[in-house]
Amino acid sequence: MGLLSDPNRRRALTHLLTRLNAPICVVCYLAGVAWFMGLAFEPFTLRTYMSENAMGSTMVEERFPSGERALATAREFSAHKKKTGGMPVDWLVRTMQARGLEVFTQSFTRTLPFPDENKERYMVKGTNVYGILRAPRAPRTEALVLSAPCSPGNENNQAVGILLGLAQFFRSQIFWAKDIIFLVNEHDLIGMQAWLEGYHHTNTTGMDWSPLQGRGGSIQAALSLELSSDVITSLDLVLEGLNGQLPNLDLANLFHAFCQKIGVLCTIQGKLQRNDWDTAAGYTHSLQTMALMVLKQASGRSWGDHGLFLRYHIEAATIKGINSFRQYKTDATTIGRLLEGMYRKLNNLLERLHQSYFFYLMPSLSRFVSIGYYMPAFGLLAVVLLLRALDLWVQLGAPPPRIEEDGVEIVPPANPGLLSILTPVVISHVTGVALYTLPIRSQEMAVEHFPVSETEAVVLTAIAIYTAGLALPHNTHRLLAGDGTEQGWRMLKLMTLLYLAVVLGCTALINFSLGFILALTLVPLFSFITPHVPKALSAVVMVLLSPGCTLLFCVFLFQELQETPATLQEGWMLFLSVISQGILDHSLYGSLVYPLLALLIYPCWLMLWNILFWK
Repeated sequence: MGLLSDPNRRRALTHLLTRLNAPICVVCYLAGVAWFMGLAFEPFTLRTYMSENAMGSTMVEERFPSGERALATAREFSAHKKKTGGMPVDWLVRTMQARGLEVFTQSFTRTLPFPDENKERYMVKGTNVYGILRAPRAPRTEALVLSAPCSPGNENNQAVGILLGLAQFFRSQIFWAKDIIFLVNEHDLIGMQAWLEGYHHTNTTGMDWSPLQGRGGSIQAALSLELSSDVITSLDLVLEGLNGQLPNLDLANLFHAFCQKIGVLCTIQGKLQRNDWDTAAGYTHSLQTMALMVLKQASGRSWGDHGLFLRYHIEAATIKGINSFRQYKTDATTIGRLLEGMYRKLNNLLERLHQSYFFYLMPSLSRFVSIGYYMPAFGLLAVVLLLRALDLWVQLGAPPPRIEEDGVEIVPPANPGLLSILTPVVISHVTGVALYTLPIRSQEMAVEHFPVSETEAVVLTAIAIYTAGLALPHNTHRLLAGDGTEQGWRMLKLMTLLYLAVVLGCTALINFSLGFILALTLVPLFSFITPHVPKALSAVVMVLLSPGCTLLFCVFLFQELQETPATLQEGWMLFLSVISQGILDHSLYGSLVYPLLALLIYPCWLMLWNILFWK
């Protein structure tokens, strides 16, 4: 405190930070990148452990015997699904009732803002079927959920079969202290959203659904099951939910513990854990696994039906069966025993899962990186913006240099005009509002005048508005009388730096992965772009590191990490699909990535673009 309260020492510190500003910024940026890369190195991570005492041991005897019967039920479900051309509601109701459950249905309808061409749907109409196994030894104030989506074709039939088999087996047990809800939802996330809104008596998305006639207790945890094969080689755990939310780490630890006990191969991000962490190949494998989790979390979308439970403070995950070329196979009985063990442990909970971490990254299922380890990587990047802002603040506080022309001393204006600063700020944000609102609102007009579909109209309108923002400096200067001042662009950049630092800081607190990726590409731009750098080269670099191109690079990187590299044409089509899905996810489920990019990040980038072409 003495260093800051003493004027002389404060002046000396300020002089040091401004004199060495550029080298310190470079060191901080490189240190932030190196810190993040080091997080995948096993000695820098923590070993996972069970924090919840009620789930601390896997010493339960799993006795589920009905794997073959579950597969027979799955084949029967598949036949009825093919016969009805959709979800066999009547058959499911009869089957659940025969297993002793209280069975209820919920119908729902939803008209999408524009057609979803990936799943070929626009006006969605469906029915959810769920059965409740009442707790025989408790007041029925708490519940657990096991769900399986009814997918088109031959997808996920085995998951429904195992769900019904577990329902019949659980019905014969007397130790359940919580209601267990067995849910088969139609139309994946849309059906799950309708059921959750009906269960909690909320309607945040404007969907039409019928009220639920039966409810259990307060839901403590949920698992979503995705199986499309009679035998599998491994089980993949999916954690990423809406807006980057993650379940409590103890849920992942519970899954890993039972996989080890029963002898099932388990993966995360589709990758098995390696033991050679001290080799380059082992480190690269961990880094790829962690990078996949970062990219999935940054997307803000829900990567399974479990993702919508998280917004209701319900710990949930999706277990996905993978049948690959490996010789090791796991049958349905083993999968049923694993789920039985997990639900028996969740049944022992006396309170919600809360003792372990909610913010983490996982290079493997046995290692994790807590928030205290990965936030310094973002902090080192964000401090670059603050150091550059400090340098500009000092420059603005210094007296302006005096200029002599023909022996006459001219003093430039000390303060820039308010209009010269507010005009680019307002125009940038108006462009952002147009990017957010016009793609959906103008789709009908675009379809009438151009030979495109509604989805193509939405995506191409968004790209057109995004590209039109490049003309902002020309439009801004047409509105201003005269040229801007040297102090004007400094004041505008100071405001832009602080604005970006606040936006990225708030984003990283909610979704670290999204905040880090944006900081990784935007911080170098915002640190060193001025009106005095080479215009052509700087403009190219700014476009390549803009939010839109960053999204395009992330699409190619994601495909590479998944070991399914895409060609340029395939990558471009995936990029267009990602844009349409981002807009749909915001409209349907409340994903915040699209409004964040359109209303905050893109206008901030436009203000920097205006600074580059400052006159």
